[in-house]
Amino acid sequence: MNLNNILFLDIETVSHEASYDQLDERWNSLWDAKSKYFKNEGIAITPSEAYSQKAAIFAEFGKIVCIGLGIYKQNELRLKTISGDNEKKIIEDFFELVKKHFSNPQTHSFCGHNIREFDIPYICRRALINGVEIPEIFNLGSKKPWEVKYIHDTLEYWRYGDYKHYVSLDLLAACLGLPSSKNNMHGSQVTEEYWRKQNIEGISKYCLEDVALTFKVFCRLIQFSGMEEISLKYID
Repeated sequence: MNLNNILFLDIETVSHEASYDQLDERWNSLWDAKSKYFKNEGIAITPSEAYSQKAAIFAEFGKIVCIGLGIYKQNELRLKTISGDNEKKIIEDFFELVKKHFSNPQTHSFCGHNIREFDIPYICRRALINGVEIPEIFNLGSKKPWEVKYIHDTLEYWRYGDYKHYVSLDLLAACLGLPSSKNNMHGSQVTEEYWRKQNIEGISKYCLEDVALTFKVFCRLIQFSGMEEISLKYID
């Protein structure tokens, strides 16, 4: 496996509006219907509370504010974010990078934690909503799992075929003796940091910490022995 040909990535998402009260009548109704499922899961919260806590994880009710990227070159993990308030431009810039440098499924691949079920589907759904053409390499809907070997999911590596088992990146890192990336922010705080503080810089930093941790976890999972010698380089 050639680490130089893998694009490590993570996304940060927030609710599409600052609060439930800012949704129009149609979207209020749609979220009310969605939030009823949370009660079936034993979560007794109002639609307004549910929106603040959960809207960001659904592509229909959330949006992308940051895509963090990591590329390994010459004993460096080079880290960069595409972030801001313009979701369409974030996705377009990301797809442009993919088309230029990671478009060949025979030689290029992507890696993330739960990337197959969350990050890539979320990006593609938001691309459709924003009217952005999806690169062929991400058109996964008609492909069989064995046809997309170019997606490396650290969650799947850890599952060893047990698809009932979910483990967070932070827990997996702890199991592997790696330090946490949750030093300055947690995922549950991203929406508040965005809407109340406009803290794109802080969100971007948090996102890159997750990308770097995903890289380290992946190296441990594939038993790559040279991880200790790799330095981090942040690119504007």
